[in-house]
Amino acid sequence: MDHHLRQQNHHQAMDTLVNLFTKANHDLSVVHYKLEKEFQQIYPNNANPMKLLYRIKKVQEDVLTLKEQCRELLSAKQELIDKARTTLVGNRSILQRMQASLDVPTTSDADDPAFASFNQIIDEWTAQVRSRTGRGNEEHDSDSEDINKLLFSAIVQTN
Repeated sequence: MDHHLRQQNHHQAMDTLVNLFTKANHDLSVVHYKLEKEFQQIYPNNANPMKLLYRIKKVQEDVLTLKEQCRELLSAKQELIDKARTTLVGNRSILQRMQASLDVPTTSDADDPAFASFNQIIDEWTAQVRSRTGRGNEEHDSDSEDINKLLFSAIVQTN
């Protein structure tokens, strides 16, 4: 019988605790409602402190989302640059070998405006990544692996 009595007291204690939390939740809801009504009367709609707080929290969440999307975009941009470089440089090399085998004069890198423009874009992107990592314009191999390491470093530092 002693076990049954303890179990009954335990259930009563739990019921009391649940009732206490229910009452506290109700009281907080009433306070929230009263504050909201009071703020609506005191402040214009756009200056309501409760609404401003909600908007600040929403903006903070949006900033985190945007930051992650920017990281993904940055990474995708680097992947695109790597693929473009591999494909274009590879195709250019094949074309030059074909021209040489046919005794057709090949265009040098300096005489090819499209290739020079492509390299300028790659160099600008590399400089931008280096400036974000605090590495400046130090002389480095401008291969994509080095830039990918810098980009990774920049992303990790912002976390």
